[in-house]
Amino acid sequence: MESLSPTAYVILGMVHKEPRSGYEIKSIVDNTTRFFWAASYGQIYPELKRLSEAGLVVGADAPTGGRRRTVYEITADGEEELVAWLRQPPVTFEMREEGLLKLFFADALPREEVPGILRAMREHRLAANEKLRAMEPMAQEKDDPFPLLVLRGGLEFTEWFADWCERMEAQILAAAAKPPPPRKGAADV
Repeated sequence: MESLSPTAYVILGMVHKEPRSGYEIKSIVDNTTRFFWAASYGQIYPELKRLSEAGLVVGADAPTGGRRRTVYEITADGEEELVAWLRQPPVTFEMREEGLLKLFFADALPREEVPGILRAMREHRLAANEKLRAMEPMAQEKDDPFPLLVLRGGLEFTEWFADWCERMEAQILAAAAKPPPPRKGAADV
């Protein structure tokens, strides 16, 4: 079998406890792992097909309200693959943060506009932190403690990141407030 994509492991993890449709997997991703590992319908449905063809999940028709719906369940081979993956050290480090990308290229802007990027990044992180905080009571009710641990990591990271944005904005503003160094004149040469 060829190696699986990260989205395949998201799916295996999502169907580990109970069978789910592609729509349900996407909905759960949007309310949980999306904050650190997103998956789109365009990734989920092709992966469900590949996982099914590989015998790692099995789909069953489960129509609702006249709608066609397939619910996927993990197989013993899929369970074995998920456990083997969980035992391996992480190999992917990816952080997609559009604000950092904009800050990286901020020299294209007038200097006085750059703090605005950091303010927007901070506001975005604080808004994400509010969403994560709202999830905390539900995560505390579950028997599985690990999503709560990840949620708390997300909370701490978003708080740190918002604080970092504030510190960097202050640093840029302080640097802009300093008078430029005196220019060397012809007499100084």
